[in-house]
Amino acid sequence: MSDILSSAYPWIKGLHIMSVISWMAALFYLPRLMVHHTERVGLSGETHEIFAMMEYKLAKVIMQPAMMATWVFGLLLVATPGIVYWGDVWPWLKGAGVIAMTVFHIWLMRRMRGFQNGENSTTGKQYRIMNEVPTLLMILIVFSVTVKF
Repeated sequence: MSDILSSAYPWIKGLHIMSVISWMAALFYLPRLMVHHTERVGLSGETHEIFAMMEYKLAKVIMQPAMMATWVFGLLLVATPGIVYWGDVWPWLKGAGVIAMTVFHIWLMRRMRGFQNGENSTTGKQYRIMNEVPTLLMILIVFSVTVKF
């Protein structure tokens, strides 16, 4: 198995990077949709239905599969011999960042379901603040992997 992973490493790494890009794009855009949904649209009417549909499709068609692919390809990279030395700090920081990103993803999914049900208790300002979370986590993750401290 390790021979297969080693020979497929560049392909797995490429697929991992593409998955991360897709996941991050959705994590950046969904809270922005929710800001506008909260501040401009409200929780009823035709525009609400359009926003709820856009949020649902972004979350279920792009964000969820991209997260799953990111995890699968990332775990395959971790399982590839010689890629990760667990005595270093960076894989633990990256792992913590990815877990935190997944928690943020779950939080967004819950907010999306709330909009689907005509419920929302989060303000536009709170969504704006939360929109910075993936950026901060991305910085941690990217520098962990590239600097390898």
